[in-house]
Amino acid sequence: MSGCLDQISCNCNLDLEGKRNAIASVTAATLFSVAWWLMIDTSAVYGKADWNNVYYIITVGSTVAMFMVNAVSNSQVRGESLHEGVLGTKGSRLWLMAAFVLSFASLVAATWVLFSDYVLLTGDHPVWPGVALFLTNFIIFASSCVYKFGRTEEMWG
Repeated sequence: MSGCLDQISCNCNLDLEGKRNAIASVTAATLFSVAWWLMIDTSAVYGKADWNNVYYIITVGSTVAMFMVNAVSNSQVRGESLHEGVLGTKGSRLWLMAAFVLSFASLVAATWVLFSDYVLLTGDHPVWPGVALFLTNFIIFASSCVYKFGRTEEMWG
């Protein structure tokens, strides 16, 4: 029985050199789509008694924050850009700060809804919609961070 898998060869030599941007982009896109799938699935499964469609506003805010975070390049924030654009370095930093404020505000709002509408509510009711709302916003935040800080900005790489 010891020689059963001797003839099978597995070449597990993955060449990931120079593919950092592709891996970060695919990972961020996967996280983003899983988050929205979770949100849509939760709203489809639970009825009006357990789910309010107003909760989509929190997730849309988190999505807008993701686009805001990734609209500014790291070189613009550091002041190393060849052209400063419309707002300049200070404007880029202010834009990035506003994006992170919106992102954290969405996380706080999702946590607030989780506890006020699901955890602290007495009686027999599902808690999963609140958890799904928080997870959706947290996964979108993680996707934003992976896409922003996981990529490199090398011009000739």
